[in-house]
Amino acid sequence: MIRREPMLTNRRSFLTTFGAFAALPLLPRTRTEPDIILYNGNIWTVDEQQPRAQAIAISDGRIFAIGSNEDVLPLATASTRKFDLGWKTVLPGFNDAHAHPVYSGVEHLKNVACDKDSIEAIQAALRERAQKTPPGSWIVGFLYDDGKTPRPINRHDLDAAVPDHPVLVHHRGGHTIFVNSAALKMAGVDEKTPDPTGGRFAHDSSGQVTGFVADAATQRFLALIPQTATRDDLRQGAALISKMFTSKGVTSACDADAGPDAVQGYQDARDAGELRFRTYCHIHAADLAHFMDAGIHTGFGDEWLRIGGVKQYADGSISERTAWLSEPYIGIPNYKGLQVTSREELLETSRKAHAAGWQLATHANGDLAIDEILGVYEQVQKEKPRPDPRFRIEHCTLLNASLIQRMSQLGAIPAPFSCYVYFHGDVMHFYGAERTKNMFPMRSFLDAGLRPTDASDYTASPSDPMMWMQSQLTRTDPKGNVWGANQRITLEEAIRCGTVNGAHASFEEGIKGSLTVGRLADLVVLTQDPFKTDASSLLNITVERTMVGGKWMYES
Repeated sequence: MIRREPMLTNRRSFLTTFGAFAALPLLPRTRTEPDIILYNGNIWTVDEQQPRAQAIAISDGRIFAIGSNEDVLPLATASTRKFDLGWKTVLPGFNDAHAHPVYSGVEHLKNVACDKDSIEAIQAALRERAQKTPPGSWIVGFLYDDGKTPRPINRHDLDAAVPDHPVLVHHRGGHTIFVNSAALKMAGVDEKTPDPTGGRFAHDSSGQVTGFVADAATQRFLALIPQTATRDDLRQGAALISKMFTSKGVTSACDADAGPDAVQGYQDARDAGELRFRTYCHIHAADLAHFMDAGIHTGFGDEWLRIGGVKQYADGSISERTAWLSEPYIGIPNYKGLQVTSREELLETSRKAHAAGWQLATHANGDLAIDEILGVYEQVQKEKPRPDPRFRIEHCTLLNASLIQRMSQLGAIPAPFSCYVYFHGDVMHFYGAERTKNMFPMRSFLDAGLRPTDASDYTASPSDPMMWMQSQLTRTDPKGNVWGANQRITLEEAIRCGTVNGAHASFEEGIKGSLTVGRLADLVVLTQDPFKTDASSLLNITVERTMVGGKWMYES
């Protein structure tokens, strides 16, 4: 990538930069006047043809013109609104290319937030909810991170807090749970219960179950909890989470595991005028037949709500140590994680979906899981070649040179965790300094010509582009530990990954991802210029405003 110096905001230097432009590009539409003009901006467009600008004219939710103040302001009519940006930095709106927005929104509405740094604080929050809940009813927590407490919570901690209710606390990574003795009894799980395929029940040194339950084994408990979320809950959840995401500058998000109820929730929020971001919905493999019977495949929808790929799972989680690795986890002898779906099942679903026009999007963290799903992708493309299928590997965490070469040959898209080095630095020791040189390998992806996205996997980590960029530029956790310095990338590259690459991953680079004439007017106004901020301080930059479709969806 060509590296350019940050734009100087005085008029003379700006006009020098734009002197080569003979004419101002205009949106070729029947409308001949802008609704709003943003001016006096320090705008980085992520458009190589016109990387810098001062002003943007917007009409019908799209960019009508972009250029210098002198070029754009004269386009205003008596009805055009003008907004002075005060020379604040403007970037295209960010795209969180893998998250779980609507279901997370419902959790925020209904469950107990356990994002605490002490077990005592978590116990207090669960106890408070139990006091308001009829005896015997489930108490459900979410957002727990065992890397943030002095030790992982266990069933004895949960028993002490809530003895007369079954308790289940979700790890924020989404693949493991922590349950109390009442929940274990209801599920019929004890020290003699065998691990199911693709799951496990953890035991302590004496052989007793600890209350930690992973991947496929969680279904035994989740099936016992009444599913009380209503259609209106899903609408409210979509509305709430879109408000949260836009406050961080995220204007588009891929829902990485949506069912028909999630799609309905987004649609209802949109119809109610409450949806503040755009959504690309991967459909869980279990629901694929429902959509195929209706003749729907990837791409169905519009610029606000679109059907994405079919979502499958090859392995478990990085933050929860269930990813399927070729070498054991450090400190966990003889344990290499979990293969959660057989190759035969992955291949069967992939064949059917690929033939019907679906994008394939498979969760694969560990190197063994990535090897497995690449083999599946290679096979289905050989059997039924499709132009530009844009196979996705969700998370795509631990790689080697051979796997990256195969991805390059296939044109596969990695959707890695963007801020895990920073946010989950507290569990990187399970992988070790040497292995982290090949985890979230953004530098290697870009050098191989791949187009990695940015993603939070929320609730697994925050949907916060400033945290993403700090993590990718520094590869440093909050305690100062550096994990894989060889994979650092530049600020320009990080912004591209979070904007235009995210759009490319959903076949939408023609309508968003850069501030270009004709594209959607999705942008973020920052309180500080990231190009003039030390990489270790990017997290301190806040969002002043977020615009989606020409409307301010967030204002600080």
